[in-house]
Amino acid sequence: MPIRPISPDRLVELLADRITALPGARAGDRWVRVAVDGAAAARPGELADALVEPLRLRGRPALRVAAAGFLRPASVRLEYGKRDADAFHDLWLDDRALAREVLDPLEPGGTGRVLPSLWDPVTDRATRAPYTALAPGGVLLLDGALLLGRWLPLELTVHLALSPAALARRTATGEEWTLPAFARYESETVPAEAADVTVRYDDPRHPALVERG
Repeated sequence: MPIRPISPDRLVELLADRITALPGARAGDRWVRVAVDGAAAARPGELADALVEPLRLRGRPALRVAAAGFLRPASVRLEYGKRDADAFHDLWLDDRALAREVLDPLEPGGTGRVLPSLWDPVTDRATRAPYTALAPGGVLLLDGALLLGRWLPLELTVHLALSPAALARRTATGEEWTLPAFARYESETVPAEAADVTVRYDDPRHPALVERG
């Protein structure tokens, strides 16, 4: 597939245009759910944050939610140890809670009431965050790692792809144990093909858009 270099600013504008062109967004009375998927080393939250203002300027209020606020309690996450890559891949994210509290309320006919976070992995306690109402026509911007292949109801998925070398280089010290989980993700889920939009992100200053026929 052709790879096209694109500036970070242009990437944000292109994605904002793509989001507002979705059928639900064009109707103006349905919510749109967008995921920015990528390892922490790719900083998917920064790209999701950057989309908020361009969407507002296009008449689409946006609500940010981080998948990190929907991790399972430590008793589940760390059942096999603090550095088990398979558990990180399979067990850490509470995808059912994420769907129930964030994505399902934005189905057609839903309430529009979203819980921005459920569990604080640092304190290992419920965040007790209040529900937030997203106006009809609004956009939910979800960011996190290992989001694809979970059957989450989403209108658009964006994957920030890192080469194995870039992922290893940019992974924080002490987090290298997660690398086998991302290798599994690449081989089992193939996120670059599963996503609606894939961006090569080895250097976030010089992204490249993977164009599909």
